[in-house]
Amino acid sequence: PTLNVGRVMTPTLAMICGREAAIRNFQPEMFYTVQLAPEGFLANGGRMKEKTEAEKAADECRLAGKATVKSVERRDRTEKPPALYDLTSLQRDANRLLGFTAQQTLDYTQSLYEKKLVTYPRTDSRFLTEDMAGMLPGLVTMVRGKCGISPDTPAAINAAQVINGKKVTDHHAIIPTKTLEAADISELPSGEKAVLDLIAVRLVCAVGDPCRYSEISVMLECAGHEFKAKGKTVTDPGWKACLPASGDEKDGDDVPPVPVLSEGTVLPLAKVELKEGKTTPPKRFTEDTLLQSMEAAGAEDVRSDVERKGIGTPATRAAILEKLVASGLVERKKAKKITSLLPTQAG
Repeated sequence: PTLNVGRVMTPTLAMICGREAAIRNFQPEMFYTVQLAPEGFLANGGRMKEKTEAEKAADECRLAGKATVKSVERRDRTEKPPALYDLTSLQRDANRLLGFTAQQTLDYTQSLYEKKLVTYPRTDSRFLTEDMAGMLPGLVTMVRGKCGISPDTPAAINAAQVINGKKVTDHHAIIPTKTLEAADISELPSGEKAVLDLIAVRLVCAVGDPCRYSEISVMLECAGHEFKAKGKTVTDPGWKACLPASGDEKDGDDVPPVPVLSEGTVLPLAKVELKEGKTTPPKRFTEDTLLQSMEAAGAEDVRSDVERKGIGTPATRAAILEKLVASGLVERKKAKKITSLLPTQAG
C-alpha cells in the first residue's frame, strides 16, 4: 500500500523512528560507585566498570573510617524568571505537567481566547510590545487576586522584563486579559481552567524577581580516593514563591544542603556503601520533548538568509502530531504518568 506522508510529517516521523532505533540498539553496561556517609550528607566517588575494583575501594574506605575535606567551593547563583508563554512552550508545559496533548492544549487555549479570557494563542513570541507596559502592573495584580496566586506574599512586578517589541512577530506572548476580572472561573471546563492557571502563574512569575541560591561543592579524600558532594540552599525564592506547591519546577530545589565545612576537616564516616547501576537508553519522545526537537530542528545550520527554523510552525505542530497518530504511523503509549510517542510498524 502507498503511504502518504507530508514534507513536515516525514522529518517528524524520522525523529521518532531514529529515537526508537537508538533505544533498540542500546546495550546497557553495569557500573559501580562507592558512597560515603559522613554526618548529615552523602558523597559519591567516580563510576567504576569493575565490581572487584569498587569493592576494594569500599573496603579501603571502611578500614580508614574517616574522610578529609580537600576543598570547599561556594557559589552564589541566580535563576532568572521564565519568559512568557508562546504556543509551543505552553503545549510543552501542559504535556509535562497536565498530560495534555499538543492539540488538546491548543483547543483549550483557543476556547479561552474565544471567551476573551486570554490573548491570541497561535504565536511564537514570548514578549509583549512597549505599548502594553502601562497596563501590566494592574493586570498582574488582578490576575494574582483572581487566580489566588501566592496571596500571602508580596510579589515584584518588573514589567520591563517581558517587554521587547523587536522580538514580537505577528502576535505577542499568551497572557490573560482584563476580561478575566469579571469572569466566573469556576464555570470553566476543567481542561480550560488548568490551562488558564498555567498562563496566569507564568505571567506572575515572568515579572518576578530572580531566584537566588547558593551552591556548595565539597571534595573529600578517603584512602586515596576522591568523593564529591553537592548541596543547594535557596536564599531568596523570588519568582519561584509564586509557583503552586506541587509545581514540579521546584523539584530542582530539593537538593539537600551540605553542612558548612572547612578544608582539612576530618570527618568520621557513619557508613560506606557500594552502589551498582547500569547505563540507561535514550528516553522515548513525549509531546513535550518532541515539540522541543521540532522547534529546534536545524538551528545549528540555518543560513543567515533563512529566517525560519524548526519543523512546522507553532500553529501547525499539534495538527502534525495528530495526523501522524490518525494515519497509523505513530502511536501514543502510556506508562505510569508519562505518554510516549512510538512509531508503528507502518511508520
